[in-house]
Amino acid sequence: MGCSSCGSGSPAGCGDNGHCSTGGCNKKNTYDWISVLDIHDPSAFKIVEVSFKKGARKDFFINENWSQAITGDMVVVETDSGLDSGRISLSGELVRAQMKKRKINQDRITHKVIRKANNRDLEKLTEARKLEKGTLVRARVIARTLGLDMKIGDIEYQGDKRKATFYYTAEGRVDFRELVRSYAKEFKIKVEMRQIGARQESARIGGIGSCGRELCCSTWLSDFQSVTTTAARYQNIAINQTKLSGQCGRLKCCLNYELDTYMDALKDFPKGVDYVKTKRGKASLIKTDIFKGLMYYSYTEEKTRSPMVALGVDRVKEIQKMNKAGQFPEQLLDKAAQIEIESSQSKEIEYADVTGEIELPSVRKKKRRKNRNRKPGNRPNQKNTKENSSNKSDGNNPSNTQNKSTSPDSSTNKPIRKSRNKRRRPNRKPGNQGSSNTNTNSKE
Repeated sequence: MGCSSCGSGSPAGCGDNGHCSTGGCNKKNTYDWISVLDIHDPSAFKIVEVSFKKGARKDFFINENWSQAITGDMVVVETDSGLDSGRISLSGELVRAQMKKRKINQDRITHKVIRKANNRDLEKLTEARKLEKGTLVRARVIARTLGLDMKIGDIEYQGDKRKATFYYTAEGRVDFRELVRSYAKEFKIKVEMRQIGARQESARIGGIGSCGRELCCSTWLSDFQSVTTTAARYQNIAINQTKLSGQCGRLKCCLNYELDTYMDALKDFPKGVDYVKTKRGKASLIKTDIFKGLMYYSYTEEKTRSPMVALGVDRVKEIQKMNKAGQFPEQLLDKAAQIEIESSQSKEIEYADVTGEIELPSVRKKKRRKNRNRKPGNRPNQKNTKENSSNKSDGNNPSNTQNKSTSPDSSTNKPIRKSRNKRRRPNRKPGNQGSSNTNTNSKE
């Protein structure tokens, strides 16, 4: 679980549990391939790059030979307000390239690396990092109490715990003189307020983007370029502010990554072809497939929405040239393309003979029961059906004749229906006791 930058081969490592490559020890780190090759440079560059708070902030210091500090060592450096502890992230000629990239002059660097950090320095640094979370919560409460329109994004303690830098974001200028006095009285430290933008705040805090990976600004992106909605329009992306915004609330930086490729592909497309005219009517451009080189048109003068027709770039240029000359083609597609489409549609569909190979299961027709909107007590024929069925079974019984004559429906000529539900019990209502007693007597 330990990484090379930790200098520890134990399973505990630095506490990031092996996730250093995704926002851990080497946040915004540069691979020092010169130091890995172990090449001796007689004219070595004496300035080194030191990383603080796992890459959240980096600065350059003079490294004298007597310090014997190399890439990956924890060192104690001098600052304007005391001592601070960090890790050497780059050394040698790569530092010169980084200084040139950030436009930092070598003569402006005056602070030096004092020594390698010992155990007590590392303990102080750990204690300082533990104080940052509680201080952040309390600092936000104090700023809200004073009614300031600002947001405290991050706090960084110095290695000797004598100074803390408060990073905040605000829309405009903020008068924080009273706030600084409150912080100094509350935390008993030297306070430095530093205003940053929304993108810098996301870079310091970190997070996971919509792509599922760690934010580019917190891992490798060091310079922020302006992003506009024009980049989204060139790439045919819907202008949806929710989907185009990143964790910082601004437009995503990745909109600029593929913009040059789209711009090169759009050079072959004609301009001013939002509408083209044919003898059939006027057609409007619906969408454009940039990499396939297709432009989709649909007729606008029809009552119903006509299907879209995909035209190549050459065909659109041809129609545009004809419209400028006052000529109109018969249709959007040329004759060759139309003949090819008609021939493909007129092809007969061949069917395979599967007689005897596939047997379908027999379908049984279910009898549909009629819905009777009658209450259970209003069905007089139900009892008569049961009486008739018992009479049929006991045809030789003389008592059956008696029951037929005394049955309530004997005078009528209505046909008696057979009961479909043989398990249905007779009603036990007081008014129907006579008929039920007749059935019991007949069975006896």
